[in-house]
Amino acid sequence: MIVGFAFYYLYVELNKKDLNDWQLVSTKFTFFSLVGIVFLSVLNWFFEILKWQNLVNTFYKISFKEAAVQSLGSLTASVFTPNRVGEYGAKMLYFPKSETKKIILLNFIGNSSQMAATSFFGVLGLFITGLFYDYFSYKISFVLILIFLIFSVLLIFRKRISIYGFSVENLIQKIRTFPRNSLRTTQQLSVIRFLIFSHQCYFLLLIFGVEITYSLALATIFSMYFLASIVPSIHLMDVAIKGSVAVVLFGKLGVNQWTIVSITTLMWLLNLVIPVLIGSLFVLKFKPKLEL
Repeated sequence: MIVGFAFYYLYVELNKKDLNDWQLVSTKFTFFSLVGIVFLSVLNWFFEILKWQNLVNTFYKISFKEAAVQSLGSLTASVFTPNRVGEYGAKMLYFPKSETKKIILLNFIGNSSQMAATSFFGVLGLFITGLFYDYFSYKISFVLILIFLIFSVLLIFRKRISIYGFSVENLIQKIRTFPRNSLRTTQQLSVIRFLIFSHQCYFLLLIFGVEITYSLALATIFSMYFLASIVPSIHLMDVAIKGSVAVVLFGKLGVNQWTIVSITTLMWLLNLVIPVLIGSLFVLKFKPKLEL
């Protein structure tokens, strides 16, 4: 339903614009700018694969190629599931059943570290955006209060709330016993990855001729990714959520809506659709691993 509203919002907003706006937007690309943007997508997935390899290597050594197959294959298997929950089940298939809980934990750590990076920069972005524009101030305050309440509930009911078969308290205990070096590396890779696709979005704004300061652009991009990440949706339809959030945020800054939709769609194609197509090749060749 949320995705449906997002698509409807985009449709209504874009209907207000003249088709000439889209024709103007579509002439902005050159061969070299496209190569640069594609390279950032490759880097994005390089660090995601490296992150998974780093996590798995804490108990079983796998090559970068194996990590790539597992990461892209599980991505393909999870695109039709809410918030990529199917990724947990897909990655378990590459390991014996005896390692199921360990793989769930590794995947949770990887996803949580990425969400931690998104939340940190997102809250920072909301704060900076609020300083620039009074329009966002009360809405930002509401979002921050909501986040505080969610974390408070998790803390108070940590023994009762279960995440993928683990209580919150149990997860915290297991993460505390996890190798510190691996946790540190995982978080660093998550931050690098977040900064890569955030700057990819920023460079696309430059390519499309959007006149906006670096600090305000990044603050708005950080806010967009954060707000989109807390909305539950089917992963393949993520473009609708990010697109509608981006149209709202950048629309208040006077950025052409066709430009924003073009940027979010292009990033969706490069960072999700193409990796899913590559992952589908691995899925077709997949053979369950029965033993280590």
